Amino acid sequence: MIQLTNRQARQFLLLKHGLLGEHKFIGKQGVLDFARQVSCIQYDPIDICGKNAELVLQSRIKGFIKEMLADLLYKDRSLVDYPDKNLAIIPVEDWPYFERYRQAARQNARRYPEMEALAVQVRAHIENHGALSSNDLKLDGDFSWQSAIHWSGGNNSSRSVLEQMYSTGELIIHHKKGTRKYYDIAEKFIQPNLLNAPEPLEDELEHHKWRVLRRIGAVGLLWNRASDAWLNIWGLKAAQRNEVFRQLLHEARIVAIAVEQMKDTLYCLIEDLPLIEAVLQHQEPKLRCELIAPLDNFMWDRKLINELFDFDYTWEIYTPASKRKFGHYVLPLLYGERFIGRAEIIAERKTRTLIVKNVWYENGVKQTTQLRKALNNCFQRFAVFNECKSILVESMN
Repeated sequence: MIQLTNRQARQFLLLKHGLLGEHKFIGKQGVLDFARQVSCIQYDPIDICGKNAELVLQSRIKGFIKEMLADLLYKDRSLVDYPDKNLAIIPVEDWPYFERYRQAARQNARRYPEMEALAVQVRAHIENHGALSSNDLKLDGDFSWQSAIHWSGGNNSSRSVLEQMYSTGELIIHHKKGTRKYYDIAEKFIQPNLLNAPEPLEDELEHHKWRVLRRIGAVGLLWNRASDAWLNIWGLKAAQRNEVFRQLLHEARIVAIAVEQMKDTLYCLIEDLPLIEAVLQHQEPKLRCELIAPLDNFMWDRKLINELFDFDYTWEIYTPASKRKFGHYVLPLLYGERFIGRAEIIAERKTRTLIVKNVWYENGVKQTTQLRKALNNCFQRFAVFNECKSILVESMN
């Protein structure tokens, strides 16, 4: 077992994510490199100052603009929208490993014989008119369903059948306009060797091991306990998770990490040992100031963040306004090796103004000249990312 101080564990996580020191990921290739490192970037359609996946990338990728992600998804097709940790973006080469979920969706579809007649209409419409959204067609018939991969249909037959065909892998998301999804036939865009590949890991335990490894890699350090980081891994209960960790340790695919004053053992991928070694050399990386996405991979286990960084973060977007401690859409604010606070920011697109509604500093944070300069630089970059020409700071507590 490797022994780390609290600071070394924090440094390791930050360096792993490319959030400390010189930029590790640069430009469009950096987006793809990061996506492959973490395997899954959580998608959320809410766009107050950038969508979640874009916010994840802007904090890490030097020179990132939103078109880079759109190109990789909808032009290059190197990435694909697919449920992983909830709605997500994954590397297209991982498509075969989710075949068991598509098989479950196909089995689920057999419970709805009326669906096939509607699917015929969808196929005909796409053949005649190209990619479509649920607003583009009115189906003859009524259909509502509950998907096998956590998508839920409402009373809109068009949306329900499109989501069902998406869950079986017959359709993929061709592109998005705002929050609206446009679908097309998957075989037009995913190579046959991936699209039609059999399930690579038929044994459920082997599949669980693959997914746990992905999630450890996505966060950097994780413990063997209940965590939001394990969301949407079917059948991974505590007993199965214990066996997965036992085997991964035995196979030397993960490494146990003991962090000072932490009761639980943490684990990292064996591939990250060189980074652990670098941290043990007591480096002093360059400090950066970054705004972190609410559903950032780094933040997937907020209890872990609280233990390592002494930072208690709750995404309050679904909290009633009267019960919020901070704001509607608040981003953690990272400076160097610690969270210095959180900020509520709105990109006002009509006036192309970035509005900093408030910054709440953590207790004990000294607003030095160096910190204010780094924060101003962070806001300037964030304004460019949101295509805003001016910044309006309303309040800084």
